[in-house]
This record gives sequence, C-alpha cells and structure tokens, in this order.
Amino acid sequence: MKKLIFILLVSIGLFLALTYISVNSGSDKKGVSVLINIDNINDYDFKKHDSVLVAASLLYKANELKTFMQGEHYREAWSTPIKVPIVFLDTLFGGSKIIDVGGGKQTNSLKLEAKNGIIYTLRSINKNPKPLIPDFVKSLGLENIIVDGISAQHPYAAIPVAHLSQHLNLLHTHPKIVFLPKQKLLGIHNEVYGNKIFMLEYETKGSVNWTSYKNVIEIIDTDNLIELKNIKKDSLIIDKAALIKHRLFDFIIGDWDRHAKQWGWVLLNKKNKLKAIPLAGDRDNAFFDVSGVIPSIISNPNLVKELRSFEKNINNLSGLVQPFDRYFLIHTDIEIFVNQANIINTTLTDDIIDEALSKWPNKIKEINGEEIREKIISRRNHIIDYAINFKKLIDKQGVNNIWPLKGCEDIKVKDTLKKCF
Repeated sequence: MKKLIFILLVSIGLFLALTYISVNSGSDKKGVSVLINIDNINDYDFKKHDSVLVAASLLYKANELKTFMQGEHYREAWSTPIKVPIVFLDTLFGGSKIIDVGGGKQTNSLKLEAKNGIIYTLRSINKNPKPLIPDFVKSLGLENIIVDGISAQHPYAAIPVAHLSQHLNLLHTHPKIVFLPKQKLLGIHNEVYGNKIFMLEYETKGSVNWTSYKNVIEIIDTDNLIELKNIKKDSLIIDKAALIKHRLFDFIIGDWDRHAKQWGWVLLNKKNKLKAIPLAGDRDNAFFDVSGVIPSIISNPNLVKELRSFEKNINNLSGLVQPFDRYFLIHTDIEIFVNQANIINTTLTDDIIDEALSKWPNKIKEINGEEIREKIISRRNHIIDYAINFKKLIDKQGVNNIWPLKGCEDIKVKDTLKKCF
C-alpha cells in the first residue's frame, strides 16, 4: 500500500513538473500578426502594395514536450506565412467609417458602415483569452495553458466553411482574410487594430439587406427575435428546416460553440406574416482540435460537456444540444431532421469538400487539408444518424430547466429571456 501511494505521489509530481515545464517553454511570445520580410514596419508604405506576406501568430510554436503535454493543434497553420490583401478604410467598399468598437470575450472587432449603409465587421483572427482566465489559474502560474488553447482553433476555418455553407444554401457572413495597416482613419484605434490580420465579413445585424432574399425588412439578432416572437406570436414563422440544416452542418464541421449570440436572423415579409431565416456568424471554433495530455483532461465530457474535439465521429452528442436548440426546435417533426440530413448527405460530395478546402492558401491546405477532409466525409456519412439522435435529445432534455441561469425557468417571461441565452 505504501509503495502504491509512493508511486502515485511520484506520478503526480512528475505530471506537475512536466506541466510547468511545458507551460513555460517553446514560444517566442509573439502573439500578433507577424509580417515577413518587412524590417521597419513604421516606415513601410503599404499604399504601394496590394498584399503582404504574414503569419497569424508565432505564439503557438512549441517543442516536443509542449506538443505532447498541450497538443499539436493547428500550431503550424498559425505560424505559416500566407499572402493577404491589404485594405484601407478610405477605399474599402467605396469608403467605410468605423461606427463601433468591440468584440466578443476573446475577439477584438471593428464595425464598419459602407457608403451604401451595409454593415461589415473586421474580426481579429488573433484571440486574447486572458480576461477569461480565473484567478486561481493565474495563482498557479498556469494561465499560459488557457492562452495556448487558442491553437486548437484553426485561424482560417471560416473560409472553407463559408464555401460549404454556400453549396447548402445556408446564410453565412462571406468572410475574407485581410490585412489592416495603421492608417489615418483608424485614429486612436491604430495601436490595437493597426498592422494586423482580420476576417472581414458581413455583420449579422443591420437595417440594409445584403442577402439574396427579397422583401427583407431587417436583419436582427436572437434577442430581438425573441422579443418579436413574444409580440407577434403566430404571425412570426421561424424557418425550422433552415435552422436544423444549419445545426446539422455545425456537427459536420465540428463547431461546438453555437449559442444564441452566434446567430442573426433575416426577417422577411411573407403574405402579411414575418418569416425569420437563420444566419450563422462567428466560425472561430469550426474544426476545433483538442489533443495533448492537458487539453484532453480539460475537455472531458464530465468537466466541459459542450467542448468536443473535431474527430471522425461525434462523441457525447448530448453535450452539443444548446438551450437555443430546445427553445426553437422542441417537438419539431423528425421528418424535417431526416430530410435536412439527406440534403446535406447528398449535397456535400467529396468534390465539393475538396473544392471548399482549396479556398485555403496552398500551404495551409497542405498542412491541414487531408485530415480535415477525412473528418468531414466521415461525419457527413453519419449525418442521418446524428440528426435522429439530435431530435431525440432535444425532446428528451425538454423545456424543464431549459435555461442555464437562475430566474429563467419561465420561458414566457419576456424580461428574463435575454439573459437566458
């Protein structure tokens, strides 16, 4: 017994030692976009060029120990230089102005308005998870594990995902990778936003229609849709078939982070009724890859049930069911789930998948393309089974305790709905 305890203590000590060493090794700490072959960036005239060669970040480079402990992830994709077009706000879409500054919990963003009134967003490809790190993690000196976890996100996942969405007739934000130099119109925002790469895409909320749909009244967010749903009741129709296709597609690409704020809704005027069509935004977590000793422990379903790694098969589908799903899709006919799964299965051919991945720069495709291709194909081949199980899980979990926050038990109370997502 004493020998067993001794072995256990030694094992724990060894694990902690390896963790500490891996956390503090293997990175050059360059967490921002890295321009290649430009020595003095402050004197460089970007106006004379149409593109730059840039790596998203060198922060995630790692030695063998760090890779073993914290995972291979997409480190090579983050540090590989790619050719990216340069944009200036005074000429972008005929001239664009900054109307808001913000972002999500990890992302810096600039909201832009073009001359025609269409709203766009520049979303930073580099992430900053530090504000989310709990104090106890900092006190243990392990915050670099959280920061390094961003390497599990593919920096350019949104590009092939948009192409696949297009073939499925799913609304998306048409993202493009761009480089934003420091410039006069950035003003006080130059230090935070200048000389970095971004995803430039349509905003998921706005008064001007940029989609191919006709008779569009407005593009709204989920909070506003719920408020409208409470007011309009039977005169508001949610396009459940489109939403189900979107959610099944999320399973295909391994995008586990699909809470309500990740969606916009295109509101149509349809014969004296309103029809809401879902619009997917924020594809940061598509192809999310978890490997290594530490991330594998953290992503255990008993700890974080919704954080699923992008593998050939989906494990623990129940963890991917969102309150969002149960609110909009509870008791929906199973035929709709199966029909949409069949559409995905027949539409996303191997050739279409290859075509989508070819939208990446060649170097990125060479690094990650084949592995991701195999996983997409495998998930596509099982999508009908996933659809049936998804439907059953939604109904099984039901409306009881549908909201994860206290005070959200009554889904009819409008004032509590916003915080319930």
